[in-house]
Amino acid sequence: MTTLKLGRRALIAAVAALGLSGSAMAGGHQVLESIHFLIPGGAGGGWDGTARGTGEALTKAGLIGSASYENMSGGGGGKAIGYLIENADSNHGTLMVNSTPIVIRSLTGVFPHNFRDLTLVSGTIGDYAAMVVNKDSPINSMADLLAAYEADPRATAIGGGSVPGGMDHLVAAMVMEAAGKDALGVKYIPYDAGGKAMAALLSGEIAALSTGFSEAVDLANAGEVKIIGVTSSERVAAAPDAMTMMEQGIDTTFVNWRGFFAAPGLPADKLAMYQDAITKMYDTPEWEEVRARNGWVNIHNSGDDFKTFLQNQEQVIGDLMKKLGFL
Repeated sequence: MTTLKLGRRALIAAVAALGLSGSAMAGGHQVLESIHFLIPGGAGGGWDGTARGTGEALTKAGLIGSASYENMSGGGGGKAIGYLIENADSNHGTLMVNSTPIVIRSLTGVFPHNFRDLTLVSGTIGDYAAMVVNKDSPINSMADLLAAYEADPRATAIGGGSVPGGMDHLVAAMVMEAAGKDALGVKYIPYDAGGKAMAALLSGEIAALSTGFSEAVDLANAGEVKIIGVTSSERVAAAPDAMTMMEQGIDTTFVNWRGFFAAPGLPADKLAMYQDAITKMYDTPEWEEVRARNGWVNIHNSGDDFKTFLQNQEQVIGDLMKKLGFL
């Protein structure tokens, strides 16, 4: 018996040492045949990237057989949430991606539902926020943006891929308040999804864009923007030249979680399979490739832990929004 145990341990250690513990072991055990990802915003946004990146890792690692995707914009994400709830019985194969806005928009009454109306599957990643400008902009730092704002506040509009009082607006307000400006004086222009906001930045309609860090990295790598500030406490490896807000004397940090929800009334065995697939995904090199490429932080909390996390965030964000005058 002892020899067998030692033999198994040696084999597991050898596999781990070869870096095969992820896809080779997990990949041999398909957890689900398929997942249909419901994305509450348009192409090119953070929700889109998170759903497609997660689906890519799960399929390449062999944890699910196939993944499909559906973009359903509208109502600041409310349309997709309503659809999932109203068609619950026919959506047991669907996972909807969401993030901090499900908390913000419920607080502000943008839509009538909140996370308690859905089945909580798993918090998955964190994505810092970033401020970016057009690659041809004379603005090269937060100091430059603040100087432009002081010279002409109305001409220094900041855009975002979310509704007024939504997350991109909240981040812009937090940053400007931390820099000593009147958060409510900032001219914020909302766009439905990151792609449209980016077009406004390139056309000069807005001076800067408040967006997710992973989206900012993609745009910077494509040579379209300059990242002038990141809401991380330290520089992020995916964009090592991008300065943090803290480095520039702006005392604020922020991370936007993203995770997955299912229809209300989802059978317990199906929920367990979703959670199992996502848990196993973290140990695969396929996931690490997706995570590193996007500059995401692993924030994994399943079931009750996810619920506690969301309740805490609801309290913190609610307090902040009252302070900023959004509630």
